[in-house]
Amino acid sequence: MANLQRYFIELAYNGTNYHGWQIQPNAVTVQEMLNKALSTLLRQPIETTGCGRTDTGVHATTFYAHLTPQPPEGGAVVDYAKIIAPPSGGGGANSLLPYDIAIKRIIPVHAEAHARFDATLRSYEYHIHFHKDPFKLDRSWLLRDVPDIALMNQAAAILMEYTDFSCFSKSNTQVFTNNCKISRAEWVKTGDGLVFHISADRFLRNMVRAIVGTLILVGRGEMEPEGIRAIIESKNRSNAGTSVPACGLYLTEVKYPYI
Repeated sequence: MANLQRYFIELAYNGTNYHGWQIQPNAVTVQEMLNKALSTLLRQPIETTGCGRTDTGVHATTFYAHLTPQPPEGGAVVDYAKIIAPPSGGGGANSLLPYDIAIKRIIPVHAEAHARFDATLRSYEYHIHFHKDPFKLDRSWLLRDVPDIALMNQAAAILMEYTDFSCFSKSNTQVFTNNCKISRAEWVKTGDGLVFHISADRFLRNMVRAIVGTLILVGRGEMEPEGIRAIIESKNRSNAGTSVPACGLYLTEVKYPYI
């Protein structure tokens, strides 16, 4: 039997109303909503595979998932890309999805392409603001005191000297290694806040929020920038800072060698 056509869907979502990406019992997730919309549209059971998993309340401006629809009986050729995401921008799966989940585009890929395992780089942003703003509710972390960005960037640069980030990983995760290669870790000032940019080949569960929580300790003067070395080398999650709220975290980029 010939390999079936596989597709990548690029989507974006506001994670406020969802218990993360991945399907789980007794909780509404982004993956569940996407699978339901696609199954209704294509009139067949559809199960998507995401590029990773985001936790409850975390957002994504760019997220990829793959699917492999079954061809209709009789061997008819169907352009599923046009059905799922019509070139006109109207209809398709977007008409069946809630307003806080949007399909941006659909890309035909080779039959063995994998949204999770083939990703070569992922990027996140963490947003912080310092004055009450109703339009940033559930989209950024409101912090009372402004931390020292220079000190936090000194500590952030040290992250790129290491690969084992066990100290920032949620415990009891089913992964073979806690090694990650960080290629960017930088705080940038915005109009009324800060944004932390971080890129790596892969991330551990809760890693970015734990890193941000630790860097905030440096910015508040509770720890020297060089102190982050001892935390990383300890490989002990209890030595790192607390995880910051999910509302400020965004997955912003996922790269593949073929798209």
